[in-house]
Amino acid sequence: MGARDHDGTLVPRTVTSCAACLAWGLTFSQGVCLACYQFANPRDGNPYGDCQACGRRQRVRKGYCRLCWCQARDDRRRLASDARSAVVLAPYLTGIRWQQLFLSISDRRQAPPRSAPRRYGVKGRPRKQPPPAAGRPVSRWLQEPLLPAGRRDYRRGVIDLRAGPPPDNPWLAWALHLAHSTAETRGWAPVVRRAMQRVLVMLLAEHREPDRIRVSDFAAAAAGQYINLDYVVEILTTMGVVDDDRPPSLEGWMTGKLAGLPGPWRRDLTNWGRLLRDGGPRSRPRHEGTVRTYLNVAADAAASWPHRDHLREVTRDDVDAYLSALQGRRRETATTALRGLFRWAKTHKLIFRNPTRGVRGVTVPDLIWPLLEPDDITASVTAATTVQARLCVVLAAVHAARPGQIRALHLDDVDLTGRRLTIAGNSRPLDDLTAQVLLDWLTYRRERWPHTANQHLLISYASALGHGPVSHTWILNLRGLPGTLERLRIDRQLEEAVATGADPLHLAAVFGCSDGAAIRWATNARELIGEPHATRLPESP
Repeated sequence: MGARDHDGTLVPRTVTSCAACLAWGLTFSQGVCLACYQFANPRDGNPYGDCQACGRRQRVRKGYCRLCWCQARDDRRRLASDARSAVVLAPYLTGIRWQQLFLSISDRRQAPPRSAPRRYGVKGRPRKQPPPAAGRPVSRWLQEPLLPAGRRDYRRGVIDLRAGPPPDNPWLAWALHLAHSTAETRGWAPVVRRAMQRVLVMLLAEHREPDRIRVSDFAAAAAGQYINLDYVVEILTTMGVVDDDRPPSLEGWMTGKLAGLPGPWRRDLTNWGRLLRDGGPRSRPRHEGTVRTYLNVAADAAASWPHRDHLREVTRDDVDAYLSALQGRRRETATTALRGLFRWAKTHKLIFRNPTRGVRGVTVPDLIWPLLEPDDITASVTAATTVQARLCVVLAAVHAARPGQIRALHLDDVDLTGRRLTIAGNSRPLDDLTAQVLLDWLTYRRERWPHTANQHLLISYASALGHGPVSHTWILNLRGLPGTLERLRIDRQLEEAVATGADPLHLAAVFGCSDGAAIRWATNARELIGEPHATRLPESP
């Protein structure tokens, strides 16, 4: 490409120094190089002015001449330390204090060489070959470490896989093969595959047996590559080279929850919480949610006794005063938690006398649920605008499925040919409405995640990459509406009980509930049948 004069004639070129950027090379009749000639094009709107860096009066863009822009680009190439500083130029313009002269052709930005030959007539980039099959390396001898390994910074081992093959390490080859097999099985997206490969290269490029990789050392590096840490730990666990030193989530929660209590209270409640979580010789492990509930009660009770610095100072009057301020289920839960706490303290000889001995929990009567109004059911159905939301509403309102049971449904639980649906082990007939909603969801599921290996009926963007169910928050909860999923389930069971004359045997056979639950729903239905406003049958949602 050459410069042309105002009448269109080609301007002759000579070899000299450019009058604008001072670069040595081919210039035109105006004494400037081709780049400065185009920089001065009126269509670009670069006016004359004093450069804020060098002070010369030249064509400027955003207050700087082209020579200073070239110098800033050169400084960025030398001084950039991260991805952001490698793409911005503004911070380097203000720091210009000198100029490095250059040849007019040396500042041309060249495209990187092709990593793959051009394929004429074929669209898209050629797919990379999968990593070769590899297994666990066989070590002829092992050098045991003399001293424990210190903390390692894996972020310094970044290797660009686009520029060449991965390092020649048998452990890395095995890890890449495992990652590829897992990605093919679970249908990982390409961006997840590339992120996993980058992290594995950082961790295993220089790995030697019997080195161990601590999770705390590479957690920050994995987060910087936007990859789920659990996926990386799973690959390394399969290889047997990882030490998962992450503290349990309950430990951090207990530290924050008990921070405001005296030292003896913190020590005893922490030990009790760990025993509940892990179990003991005469106790079984409890669910983490149960441990949190009991510790919430114990911490609240300890805060209400500011004059008691230790468990042994608590009296029966303190326990009665705390429990008397609670009602219903809260009092029942608090009674159970405090009895368990002081029973543990007495067993471990931390107290002389159990202040909860003889304390009996109050009997909380079962709630009498009313039937939902048709407008409330209509509002819940209207709020379900997505395919998965409609499926959740139908399963709760028609089949009385709990949110947890909806999350646990598998593909094998749906028999469209036999028109059966299995919920929590109870096989139910499949009606036309549920069958149509299931077909809509399965069609969307197949189009959205065609390669996922997750066998759960409901999957999300996160759960499609693994084998677990969707999270609690993903399930539509219809907050703010009278007809939540749980309320729709209750209404469906009450509707069936009212329609069948409150027969508990029929309820147990239809919904697969226990005998006690069937009796409670039958009792609730009898209360409703005796009320004037509940004699009508509710409309089907």
